[in-house]
Amino acid sequence: MEKQVSSKSSLKFTDKTVVITGSGTGIGQAIARKFAENGANIIIMGRRKEPLDHTAGILEEIVASSGSSGKLGVFPGVDVADEAGINSMFENIRKKFGGVDIIVNNAGVSGPVKTFTNASVKEFREAVAIHLTGTYWTSISGLSAMKRGSKIITIATFFTEENRYEQRPYRFRTPYTAAQGAKNRLAEALAWELAERDIRSIATNPGPVHSDRIYKTVYPKAAAEFLRIGGYPGLSSVEIEKVTAGALPLLGEPADVVSEGVSQVAREISISRGQAPEEENINKLSETVAGALAKMQEIAEKIQSNTSKMIVDGEFLKQEEVADMVMNLCDDNISRLINGRVIPNDRVFYPVKPVVGTAVDGLAQPDVREKVIVITTSSSAKRDTERVKELANLVRGAGAKDVIVLAHNHQDMTQFVEYHNHTIDMLDEESVHRIFNAAKKRSSRIDSIIHFTGDYDYNVPLSSLSRKQWDALVDNFIYIPGLITKEGVNAIAPEGSVQDPTKFKDSKGAIIIVGPDAPVGKKISGLVRARADVFRGALRPYTATINQELSDVLGSSIRLYLVLAGNSEGLEPDNVKLCRAALNLASGAAVKRNEAIFYIDEARE
Repeated sequence: MEKQVSSKSSLKFTDKTVVITGSGTGIGQAIARKFAENGANIIIMGRRKEPLDHTAGILEEIVASSGSSGKLGVFPGVDVADEAGINSMFENIRKKFGGVDIIVNNAGVSGPVKTFTNASVKEFREAVAIHLTGTYWTSISGLSAMKRGSKIITIATFFTEENRYEQRPYRFRTPYTAAQGAKNRLAEALAWELAERDIRSIATNPGPVHSDRIYKTVYPKAAAEFLRIGGYPGLSSVEIEKVTAGALPLLGEPADVVSEGVSQVAREISISRGQAPEEENINKLSETVAGALAKMQEIAEKIQSNTSKMIVDGEFLKQEEVADMVMNLCDDNISRLINGRVIPNDRVFYPVKPVVGTAVDGLAQPDVREKVIVITTSSSAKRDTERVKELANLVRGAGAKDVIVLAHNHQDMTQFVEYHNHTIDMLDEESVHRIFNAAKKRSSRIDSIIHFTGDYDYNVPLSSLSRKQWDALVDNFIYIPGLITKEGVNAIAPEGSVQDPTKFKDSKGAIIIVGPDAPVGKKISGLVRARADVFRGALRPYTATINQELSDVLGSSIRLYLVLAGNSEGLEPDNVKLCRAALNLASGAAVKRNEAIFYIDEARE
């Protein structure tokens, strides 16, 4: 669809073409309206046609009334994570509009608002695909249409990656935190890479914003998850999930619609219990379901109120205020001054526990006698296989009951023949679930899991990667650690913990992720440092959020640790120190400390 308005205008963004992802509703629509008021050509796109058609009508009226010469392009059915769809969109934009001046990466989804132990892999992947890969590919594909002086504005979440040394967890949002943390660091890296082309990259983190997503999805689902874990009289955790799926989406609908939904959920629960669907049973259960639903609403309102109290004026931002902020960032002078920065417009004053350390306290000879330790690696690099072998030997020498080595690549198995070993597809949920259960059955339990991610080549521009190469990085540094962590925690915890969250209480164990190293060299450029931090930036907030869910929500003593080797001076990592740190963490030596992220080569001896 294209609409030409012939009147000329001297508005600020006249003759500028702006692409806004996820622009059919909410913040995206508000941004589109603001640019339309200021004379720009507007490209709106999204997965659903109906909201885009509605927004197009609004924009047409704005263009007509403002005296703008702006044109409108509408691309329905385009998912930001769809390589072919995005490529085709920019090809069409080049033909019809001549190029692109501004890309606003706004598309997003709530993702699974659940404890990570109970979230589906499908939802996890979708959240990361839209927030992170969608931002990446829209930016990279868009470069083919961008001119000198263009801008890429990325809307991310400061809530998940406050800085590299303190982390703000966001419970029930683990894939969201990983994607947002990486997205902040990606915006920085792209600024470095695109400076020679005079294309600027800036991220902005607006914090809580008045929107249907936060009021109708995030807060209610978070409330439902609190209730599932904490319990509600007369309903099991599985039955509370039925209430969440069947009745929670009806909040805000007319009373008769809610009542019918409540009755339907009550019938489903009655049938699942094997009870006769008699009216008396249904009515009694309906009262219970309605009570649970009311409790969810009460908790959701409390979450909203508590968040408001952490803002200086007690007010969330309006969508129009976010749109103003984005438009101001696109000013030539402002964008030049803050290019490469993540602008923290999140106004929530949130107390953060320190979770970053530089040394792992422990014994010279950690006690892992009778412990079962699984070591996994998704890297085939010689350095990483040597680290795995060194660690496995160290664990065996410390008296572990069993040492099991799992590799993602079959050719690596020749390196670990002296240990019980398997090759598994670490991207396949069923394979990981099955192998951890088999290991647990073989040795009666699993005490610790240590996973090595390996590195990527920090000298290769991220903007030069093919989509296949980018997807491989996301697989290795987000999906695989996420799956290992989820299935690992569920394997360490008592049987049935997923169905009955109370069983997580007092469970003990450790999962250690050894993430990508810091870059090595005498003179390391800011460009290389920025590239190296993208996926470290995913794993840090992910680790902080997992631990908050484990301790504060589930009451478990299982801990997730992130070990990041290398240091800011560019020195070679100390592999002996790394392996000893992993062994100490696996032994449970640090379980009473709050630190969970360790820059082990930053410590001074």
